[in-house]
Amino acid sequence: MPAPRDTTGPSRRRILVTATATTAAAAVTPVTPAVAASGALPAAHPPVGAPGAGPARAALAAFDLSEVRLLDSPFLANMRRTCAYLLFVDADRLLHTFRRTVGLPSSAEPCGGWEAPDVQLRGHTTGHLLSALAQAHAGTGESAYAAKGRALVSALAECQRAAPAAGFTRGYLSAFPESVFDQLEAGGKPWAPYYTLHKIMAGLLDQYRLSGNREALDVLREMAAWADARTAPLSYERMQNLLKVEFGGMNDVLTRLHLETGDPAHLRTARRFDHEELYAPLAAGRDELAGRHANTEIAKIVGVVPSYEATGDPRYLDIADTFWTTVVRHHSYAIGGNSNQELLGPPDEIVSRLSEVTCENCNSYNMLKLGRHLFLHRPDRTDFMDHYEWTLYNQMLGEQDPDSAHGFVTYYTGLWAGSRREPKGGLGSAPGSYSGDYDNFSCDHGTGLETHTKFADSVYFRSRDTERPALYVNLFIPSEVRWSQRGVTLRQETAYPSDGRTRLTVTRGRGRFALRIRIPGWVADTGRPAVLKVNGRPATPKVDGRPAAPKVDGRPAAPKVDGRPVGARTRPGTYATLERTWRTGDTVELTLPRRPVWTPAPDNPQVKSLSYGPLVLAGQYGDGDTALATLPTIRPESLRPVPGASTRFTALADGHRVELRPFHEVHHQRYNVYWAVAPRRTSERDVAHYPFDERTRDITGTFAAATLAAGAAWTNDGTGPAVALDGRGGHVALPAGLVSGLDAVTIGVRVRVDALAASARVLDFGFHKETYLFLAATTGAGRARAALKIAGMEREDVVDANGPLPVGRWTHVALTLGDGIGVLYLDGVEVGRNPAMVASPLLLGMTTRSYLGRSQNSTHPYLHGAVRDLRVHNRALTAPEVARLAAG
Repeated sequence: MPAPRDTTGPSRRRILVTATATTAAAAVTPVTPAVAASGALPAAHPPVGAPGAGPARAALAAFDLSEVRLLDSPFLANMRRTCAYLLFVDADRLLHTFRRTVGLPSSAEPCGGWEAPDVQLRGHTTGHLLSALAQAHAGTGESAYAAKGRALVSALAECQRAAPAAGFTRGYLSAFPESVFDQLEAGGKPWAPYYTLHKIMAGLLDQYRLSGNREALDVLREMAAWADARTAPLSYERMQNLLKVEFGGMNDVLTRLHLETGDPAHLRTARRFDHEELYAPLAAGRDELAGRHANTEIAKIVGVVPSYEATGDPRYLDIADTFWTTVVRHHSYAIGGNSNQELLGPPDEIVSRLSEVTCENCNSYNMLKLGRHLFLHRPDRTDFMDHYEWTLYNQMLGEQDPDSAHGFVTYYTGLWAGSRREPKGGLGSAPGSYSGDYDNFSCDHGTGLETHTKFADSVYFRSRDTERPALYVNLFIPSEVRWSQRGVTLRQETAYPSDGRTRLTVTRGRGRFALRIRIPGWVADTGRPAVLKVNGRPATPKVDGRPAAPKVDGRPAAPKVDGRPVGARTRPGTYATLERTWRTGDTVELTLPRRPVWTPAPDNPQVKSLSYGPLVLAGQYGDGDTALATLPTIRPESLRPVPGASTRFTALADGHRVELRPFHEVHHQRYNVYWAVAPRRTSERDVAHYPFDERTRDITGTFAAATLAAGAAWTNDGTGPAVALDGRGGHVALPAGLVSGLDAVTIGVRVRVDALAASARVLDFGFHKETYLFLAATTGAGRARAALKIAGMEREDVVDANGPLPVGRWTHVALTLGDGIGVLYLDGVEVGRNPAMVASPLLLGMTTRSYLGRSQNSTHPYLHGAVRDLRVHNRALTAPEVARLAAG
């Protein structure tokens, strides 16, 4: 998210309506854009699907933060550091720009970073601070957090009351002038003004819900009425265009306010923020996320589940589920996070989109919110909480600097080889830098305040069914939950995930209910069952030492302990159910088997990540200034446990023994998460051969046929058939994966160049303009060039010839890559060599965009000429072998 400067002056436009918290509400009914334009309903009313049956209540309920207490663990340690910052940070410094905007005096020192007086996002951190203070108060019971929250709300209320005298509309509350919204509505692209208001509004709602602050609700209602009045005059089309600028979770906070107050005006306003450009493809089950700013879109979807709860329209829930499933299964990295350079790419492009700016932490903060919301409605889907656990341990827990007294966090979690998390985080700092007290205030600084004060909010849930009550144990975090509705207190003691066991004890109360304990999906990869014990005895009956599955009427029967059913099937990816009358002193022990698991990346099976239970393991590479040039090649068979350390291993990578430990524990040094794994040796052969003799097939039978595209055509200049390329778009599209799985390769092709154009490609295999292997007929320097690059590399590997390819005659061009050496041949004669190649062709993977005559970069010219006889060989041929190939 770039940081444009504030160029707006005092507002010269005023909304010609008076905003109040009791604005009359229109009926919430389905509507199309055409109906909206007709004037039958408010012009900005969004389209929805079929009418719902009214409000839809979730199957499960969350425990209040005040009902769950964290016990000693890394989570509690992170929370304490963040809480120390909450009490330390000077509220007057954050309030400075709010006060100055409405003409109130302030002598406080301005903040830096994204809260500086000339940055348009100023004010957002105050919203995060309000939420974090409320969560800290609820999670600890300490009054200092509530008192600071009350003081902050009162100061904001004063600013809001002063807004009309400063020339702003009643209810307006922001650290920048209202004229920014004039700019937005005129089609400008200011830096996310509604995003900032959303943070403030969400913080006020949390202050009311978690700390009982009535003044916060009053201020929030005034803001909501302002938003209603501001958006009501806009046509549907104009409002939809406005939504192309990041607006955070305005739909979320307004809908949750409606659910809290019952005021239909809030829901009407919320639905104006339904962005149909994003919703429609998802509702149809399509993944059209490539190129979208990840956190912009995730925040929009977070509000979709509350919209379902408010309206009962199932379209909302389907949109949320489709989005979550798509992002988690097709756009997420090994640690659970998503995005590269803050953008989503095409599905399943992972290794081809590695860098130091992968996995913006705000994205995962919002994805966990979304998965949590969905699970409450669909508790049969344990993958929601599986992803929650995985991302919580591997990204969110590790975003905070454990050496920081104030819980500083990073903005990104880089996954390119040699990325690191390091101190000194200012606005222009390195990608992995931590935040600071007053010189950063990025969006991740803000979400970090919230993340590390609400770890307790998803450890346990409870069913709403009072006749068959159930307590869900989702996460294995040391904690205590007080189930006030049942008069029961449950304590969880565990060293998980360092240890694979957890113990639950009923410390107070008595009653019959089901205890439902998540058996993570990753357990399936171990090949061994999870083990449950109740009061020290196996909860799963056994026959001849093996788990039995007795059936009644063809269905699994509930096992029993002491004659009472406890029903404990421990299938991975389910909730084991223990239903009985529980008494003080009863215990449940769960043991989860673990083993190292190598997981291939979807776009390159020869690149893998390593996990142990729910923990992704990272290689430690020290605190040196020199980054790794490329992904190391590891030998999985060399993996060895470190004696006395339950979650640490060593392995040989690039010939050196590297220590691997849980990723969230690696700070202040370089690390590596994705590893190249050498392929199994196969017999020497052509893996692909396209003669282009008026046939487009691969005569080895390995790959699908090629396609002549955009004007490419057959030709014969007397030397035999070939494909003519017109230089205006004609090219040959090749199937994916021609070089996949090869750590050495020879690519040969015959080409006739009819006109030289710098950067016109003879061939280009890759994914996009950051991951490719190309051969250009000439560069701007007048030389034929072969180049290999994987996204994340600082610069490309090149092999340059002394001059361009010849014009007007057929030339055999061959490139060999292997053992760190690249050699370029023309007509069997070496014309260029690079003996120090950084990357291996093994890292290219599936190369979903492979062409003859076209570049990955759409700005480059197409090749004017002709091609024939493309061969891909699974070894780097020697010079004599290349000469024979050229002569043939």
